[in-house]
Amino acid sequence: MAGNRSFKDYVADRFYNELFTAVQSYTADNCDDLDLRLYRVRNIGGIEMSDIEVKFVYVNDLPDMKIDFDVAVEAELEVRESDYHYDESENCRQWFMLKCSGDLDCNLDDFTISSVTEYTGKNKQSKPMSDSLVPIINKEQLESAAADFLRRHSPEALKTPMAVEPQVLAEKMGLVVEMREITKDFSVFGQIYFHDCDAEFYDEDSDEMVQTHVDARTIFVDPKAYFLRNLGSVNNTIVHECVHWDKHRKAFELERLYNSSASKIKCQVAGGIKDNIRDAADWMEWQANALAPRIQMPLIMFKTKAFEFIKQFRTELGTSKLIDVMEPVIDALAAFFCVSRLAAKIRMIDAGYEEAIGTFTYIDGRYVKPHRFKKGALERNQTFSIGAEDAAIQSITNTEMAALVRDGSYIYADSHFVLNHPKYITQDIFGQTLLTDYARTHMEECCLVFELSVKTGCRERYYTECFLNRDKTSNIDFDIKYCNGFEYAAPEKKAQLLADTIAEEMRVYNELPNSYTSSLKMVRKWRKVTYNELAEEIMVNERTIRRIVNGEEQGSINSIVLICLGLHLPPKISSHIIRNSPFSLNFNNNSHIWYDFALTHLYPKSMDEIRTFLQEHGAEIL
Repeated sequence: MAGNRSFKDYVADRFYNELFTAVQSYTADNCDDLDLRLYRVRNIGGIEMSDIEVKFVYVNDLPDMKIDFDVAVEAELEVRESDYHYDESENCRQWFMLKCSGDLDCNLDDFTISSVTEYTGKNKQSKPMSDSLVPIINKEQLESAAADFLRRHSPEALKTPMAVEPQVLAEKMGLVVEMREITKDFSVFGQIYFHDCDAEFYDEDSDEMVQTHVDARTIFVDPKAYFLRNLGSVNNTIVHECVHWDKHRKAFELERLYNSSASKIKCQVAGGIKDNIRDAADWMEWQANALAPRIQMPLIMFKTKAFEFIKQFRTELGTSKLIDVMEPVIDALAAFFCVSRLAAKIRMIDAGYEEAIGTFTYIDGRYVKPHRFKKGALERNQTFSIGAEDAAIQSITNTEMAALVRDGSYIYADSHFVLNHPKYITQDIFGQTLLTDYARTHMEECCLVFELSVKTGCRERYYTECFLNRDKTSNIDFDIKYCNGFEYAAPEKKAQLLADTIAEEMRVYNELPNSYTSSLKMVRKWRKVTYNELAEEIMVNERTIRRIVNGEEQGSINSIVLICLGLHLPPKISSHIIRNSPFSLNFNNNSHIWYDFALTHLYPKSMDEIRTFLQEHGAEIL
């Protein structure tokens, strides 16, 4: 379906004569009462109208395919003087408002003008539509629009919690659902036909597009939609198409008035928005995407069921903490309402459970444990969780953040930048660095905040899903930037927590000699690590380590980096040793970028973790 068709232009073109005649007879009948700004003519003797221009059309949605619309026109008038002593006439312009109506089912052939008045301003429409005949629904009206849809098509879903059965819903609306492949590349996952036509579909057997006759009121769903988990399942797709039928037939009929061969709306999986300008198709997709989950999970019924499940899992799991039951509750709600896990998670957030934001997150292919934070601590496009690559880029390019990390205040653990203190950081039995339970439930106190924005090439309407989701099936690219989130941790608290550690590290740093070998000897003793333990930790021969530390062997940048990591040296101390050695990190070398990241962010972690991390990112290690 094409982008923006203008109802105003259509009315101006098709009904010009009717509008002209109506305004002309109104001016003739009311010439004495018109409020015209005249300068030369004192008494009006007659008015000739030379032209009209349609300025605005304000459309109001009515049941079925009917519409009301107010047409504002500007008329060019020639006014003659009535007193023959003054042979005067002058031209002026005046605006008029015409109340019109028509039925799109019969292509507006029943167009009528019920009244003409002088224009005094726009009348308020109770159900306004855009110039493309798309209903105007803002975010605040989505819940009531979904409830209105259910009242008309499935009222029982508003009375008791239940799964809305999409096939039954479609049937009630007089629609037929068919499963069939639509395109080879799955660029279209659902399609609704408003008129009978011959259509092309992909045929797997012959590996080509084949033509088939399609009846009006048919919804096609590509069975591959079963696998597109992060945009919702087949159920969501069918409800999505039902919304198109309910809300967008008028926009579609306008398209047909321009192009009689139009027959369908197809729903793209993703696409770009040019210069942030949304066309009618974008608005229709946004509305169908926003309304479908609200129809599948009406808010009051959803809250009722959520409350039930929370109670059930608190008892079953023997916990009073909401964060501990949030994931099983979301999964139970997804199963109950027959929606995807993501749709249930977003609905929980709509219902006011901000704890749901920190659930089911996957970063760098790994599951991030549920976490929560004070209400309102994050905007919708902010996150505490960040992938390693983004973390590396941020810590190099963002000076303010780099300073925080280099002084040892924050370390990278569990896909978060966390305040480096035992209150927030712990080790499990395998020596893996983790967030403490306290940290996971007080993220705003100890973690840096990042701002997300989707890189170009992905429709803006999926932002909410992507930001909240970022799950393992998400193919969205993010631009991530650090946004001074550390203000949540009170400076005095931070200072007090870190004072001892930092003071000790600074004492050692200030005592370091300029010889890198002497520095290595000193920090090995400070860390109380034997050559044997270090050799085991970094998997380098004990004799080799001794020879490097004693200056008998030069070693390499790799061996110096490994020794610094094996001794878990703070970034400042590592960089002093490397700076005074015969080697340096070269940031044109991919491995070196990751060495720097490990030295800066991962130094408190176990060598197993660091080694795995470096291998995953293609960094060579000894």
